[in-house]
Amino acid sequence: MPAFPEQFSEVARANLQAQTNMLTAFFSQVLENAEQVAELNLNAAKTSLEDTTITLKQLLSARDPQEFFSLTAAQAQPAAAKAIAYGRGLAGIASNAQAEMTRTAEEQFAQAGRLVSELVDDVSRNAPAGTENVVALFKTAIGNASAGYEQFNKNSRQAAEVVEANINSAVGQFAQAAEKTVKTARK
Repeated sequence: MPAFPEQFSEVARANLQAQTNMLTAFFSQVLENAEQVAELNLNAAKTSLEDTTITLKQLLSARDPQEFFSLTAAQAQPAAAKAIAYGRGLAGIASNAQAEMTRTAEEQFAQAGRLVSELVDDVSRNAPAGTENVVALFKTAIGNASAGYEQFNKNSRQAAEVVEANINSAVGQFAQAAEKTVKTARK
């Protein structure tokens, strides 16, 4: 049976390792998300440059103002569709990042909770007589902290869902506004 300081050191070491793993996972996710956003932006810039070149050539070849304005109006819908696709791509990256970071944090918290519970259980089995109230108080404090974390986690998930719904709503409203603009321009 290991002594209490040795048990505590093992738990502290395991907890530090869990925190290191969590930070590594978070930073890896941040870099992966930055890479995805950069790729999305690069693709959008390339497409925009290609589309602008084609549109400019078409506009310069217009024979009269009517054709010029007709070509201009025809570009509104594809441009709006690309902007909507970009917004959805960005929202998807953000949503996936939030879900992955939440999952990582939940896993690490669960592991840390198990380690602390194991330590408390082991210490309580080997605690001297008369310390039952202290051990019970400590277990209650750990239970309350765990419940508080669960509530925080639940609220965070709900907030993320609201943000995602708002982004989807904004993209939808932008799509509707772009459609109205295109219809108006065609008239």
